[in-house]
Amino acid sequence: MSETRKILVTCALPYANGSLHLGHLLEHIQTDIWVRFQKSRGHQTYFVCASDAHGTPVMLKADELGIKPEDMVEQVRAEHKQDTAGFLIDFDNFYSTHSDENRELAEDIYNKLNAGGFIARRTIEQLYDPEKKMFLPDRYVKGECPQCGAADQYGDNCDACGSTYAPTELKNPKSKVSDATPILKESEHYFFELDKFQTMLTDWLDSGSMQPQVANKLKEWFGDGLRGWDISRDAPYFGFNIPGTTDKYFYVWLDAPIGYMSSFKNLANSASLDFDEFWQADAKTELHHFIGKDIINFHGLFWPAMLDGAGYRKPTGIYAHGFLTVDGQKMSKSKGTFIKASTYLKHLDAEYLRYYFAAKLTARVDDLDLNMADFSQRVNSDLVGKYVNIASRCAGFISKLFDGKLSEQVLDPALANEFMQAGEHIANLYETREYGKAIREIMTLADKANQFIADEAPWQQVKDENTLARAHQVCSLGINLFRILTIYLKPVLPALAAKVSDFLNDDLAWQGHQTLLVNHSIDKFKPLLQRLDSKKIDAMIQDSKEDIQQKQSAAKTDKSNKSASKKAPEQKSDSEQLQTIEFEDFAKLDLRIAKIISAENVEGADKLLRIQVDLGEQQKQIFAGIKSAYQAEDLVGKLTLVINNLKPRKMRFGLSEGMILAAGPGGKDIFLLSPDSGAQPGMQVK
Repeated sequence: MSETRKILVTCALPYANGSLHLGHLLEHIQTDIWVRFQKSRGHQTYFVCASDAHGTPVMLKADELGIKPEDMVEQVRAEHKQDTAGFLIDFDNFYSTHSDENRELAEDIYNKLNAGGFIARRTIEQLYDPEKKMFLPDRYVKGECPQCGAADQYGDNCDACGSTYAPTELKNPKSKVSDATPILKESEHYFFELDKFQTMLTDWLDSGSMQPQVANKLKEWFGDGLRGWDISRDAPYFGFNIPGTTDKYFYVWLDAPIGYMSSFKNLANSASLDFDEFWQADAKTELHHFIGKDIINFHGLFWPAMLDGAGYRKPTGIYAHGFLTVDGQKMSKSKGTFIKASTYLKHLDAEYLRYYFAAKLTARVDDLDLNMADFSQRVNSDLVGKYVNIASRCAGFISKLFDGKLSEQVLDPALANEFMQAGEHIANLYETREYGKAIREIMTLADKANQFIADEAPWQQVKDENTLARAHQVCSLGINLFRILTIYLKPVLPALAAKVSDFLNDDLAWQGHQTLLVNHSIDKFKPLLQRLDSKKIDAMIQDSKEDIQQKQSAAKTDKSNKSASKKAPEQKSDSEQLQTIEFEDFAKLDLRIAKIISAENVEGADKLLRIQVDLGEQQKQIFAGIKSAYQAEDLVGKLTLVINNLKPRKMRFGLSEGMILAAGPGGKDIFLLSPDSGAQPGMQVK
């Protein structure tokens, strides 16, 4: 093995205004496989990421939810950490760009660029929302395309004709924030003078640090000469102030990639690592970024220029992947193929998707299609029918007839050697991100192992005393071949490999592919992987449709409420504001006494508690926003009033099957029933 390398790896930072979906997971899984492979080879490898916390969308989303942006970002970060952990993404640190480390590094880089003469100020004209009193980013303006006249187009490009333009060129523009007609307004902005780095960037793009097709695409920017990059945004904005200003902020794309540095700095501070060793200009360590093809300009031009101008090292490699399609089309909310990570995990094993993505990923910038029929067939054919089948055909005989111990003799050294010698070629395929080719090599070996077992037919050999010893050697070699395949698959299937490690009493280290287990005790074989049931795929898709429908319904209700408030802006008295209902509507409510039998905090939620209640003949789970008044452990044993016939509501934390009623002005003053009130669980209240 070559000498130990020191490697820092990142994937793009997921934006902190929404849930992760399978498109995000494509990149996270691709990166995690590469990191696990490097670690398995003994290289000192660190894998960091963070929530991309800043920008107008985060600010507006938090305002819509009625919470501080900082609180929303932290909630989403907790959700992202949970989802990625569910897919076995093994980050060494998952941080946030809204951190002291990121602010300090962003200011440091800006100050160095400014001192180097790479920052300029220019007055520009932008669209401004007179109602919200804010400048509007491109995607927050809609109007008619100036080229083809298509309606409802964004401020930067037209979906109908493909034209690109400035938002000021839109016809009949409207603000997406308030629906007001924007006006033109001047503002002084700060620009990073990218043109001063044209020679450096030309050399860097020719260095092999990016895929050839990506480097060639980026060179198109050089045709008309590189231009200054606007790195500032006006207040109101959620982000870091530009040094020396109070109403100017760093554009999110300036501090987002710096998040790679700050996440590693946070890790370095806690793990006693040398930050400079990985980021100084003459660093001998490696830095690798995995990204989507839609953000190559930020990573391939702006980012290396920022680093170079501020005296830091440039990336060793930047690897772009294509988009994820489902059944040949863009992910669709109406078809249920816009699948959230959490929705997938409710129905299917994470390693099914890890394997399928690995089987189709290449080193190129190709789009990857998640074909549901092919997905099911590959998992069942490759993983269950080929790979796991090897162990299930051999292990039982070892346990029952040979005291759970592998033979001392190797029946077919040539076959064993073929499996062992394949390791370096497969390692090279992992190294160069040709996962699909690696999987094909591994499955070709699995076919050979199965053919060997089928030809020998140990189930027949064990019936004859004369061939019993040969059956032992056949099954022992089969288990050894299975072990080597597991070592090769371990970066892709870490949880499955952990089960195999327990079964074989072996750590399955990468270098172990060069040896065989002889006269070695193994444990009793247990089923390793279930076949993928296509009905579960159908359920996942249906669940995705329902999730989107609920969101759309809630959005329509919210829009209706906002519209109503606009039509009646005058202040009304409390009696005028009160909405009345008919007695028959109230009579529909099934109000019952319930006893709280358990309560716990909900990770990622500031106000919610997960409560299990006893209603006499049944128990229900309810999420209640009463954390401000009660510690979870203090609720056990208390009685409360519950709306028993409320339609269950799917929340991102789970299913809420009712509603707890309480009295009080709010905050810490929320009151439930006392256990000595004489009420009994299940008692109906009329």
